[in-house]
Amino acid sequence: MKNKNFRLAAVLVTTIPMTLWAHEGHTDDQIERAVEYRQAIMNVIGWNFKHMAAMVKGEVPFDQAAFSAHAAELQQAASMNLLSGFPEDSDDSDETDAKPDIWMDWEDFQSKFKDLRQQSDQLAAVAAKGDPEASRKQFGATGKTCKACHKAYKN
Repeated sequence: MKNKNFRLAAVLVTTIPMTLWAHEGHTDDQIERAVEYRQAIMNVIGWNFKHMAAMVKGEVPFDQAAFSAHAAELQQAASMNLLSGFPEDSDDSDETDAKPDIWMDWEDFQSKFKDLRQQSDQLAAVAAKGDPEASRKQFGATGKTCKACHKAYKN
């Protein structure tokens, strides 16, 4: 539990400052911090997704309690303000795989993130009910939202 709380606290510590600055006139340091912020959230999402995927694929035994815990953490990460980590000009960083297409079609990018939030909410709710087959099915739907965004907006 300490590790989970620490990871979430680490992400939250960067959340507050990132939501306080405007989307114009960013310094290189602010852009670097924005990239770090969005990558931190994506790392939390990826960490939890990886463990659920291993269960769904049968690489490890399916543990409904663990799956549910990972789904809840994924939901928490997806509920954060990830979009504030994508200020204009933050695709120039050597540290990012973000495509410039994000800023050319910002509305679609926002829509895809909204889809992730909705599917993550559903995944956490389904997993909490304890039905492994329903959890697997919703995991697939949630994974499709990740793939759709990565296909369009990640190098």
